[in-house]
Amino acid sequence: MVYDNVTRAVFVKRPNRFIAEVNIDGRRETVHVKNTGRCKELLIPGSEVWLTAPGTPDRKTKYDLIAVRKNSGILFNIDSQAPNKVVKEWLASQDYDAVVPEYTYGDSRIDFYMERGNEKYLMEVKGCTLEIGGVGYFPDAPTERGVKHIRELIKARKPDIMPYWLL
Repeated sequence: MVYDNVTRAVFVKRPNRFIAEVNIDGRRETVHVKNTGRCKELLIPGSEVWLTAPGTPDRKTKYDLIAVRKNSGILFNIDSQAPNKVVKEWLASQDYDAVVPEYTYGDSRIDFYMERGNEKYLMEVKGCTLEIGGVGYFPDAPTERGVKHIRELIKARKPDIMPYWLL
């Protein structure tokens, strides 16, 4: 996955989950934040951030905030769509007979369903924005949706509950 039109900036503040204010060459700009998570360990005033300008007409903001360098020097991609895009690209090179993104299983949408011959797989993908001492953690905040996905994947693992098409 490659971003186009990448610009370096300095983080100023995050008024809400969807926007941030940054300085680009001394000019203040409001940008869209591509991650609605807390990111409070990352989005600290003065942090180096990277933006992309997708060039979509009629947008409220010109830029999307996609990455931030933590004070430890580690660069974090905070684009919540990036992990699934990267995994989808990788899965396309893995000789699966079928790859279905956003697959409905039980009461959840699981990120990927794959088939290779008689083997069937479910995969949930998560990005990591919390790092402590060089170790990545997920999630960075409590998430009922994440727990729900884990429970659905556990159900899929049990042969007595698993539908015939997942055996």
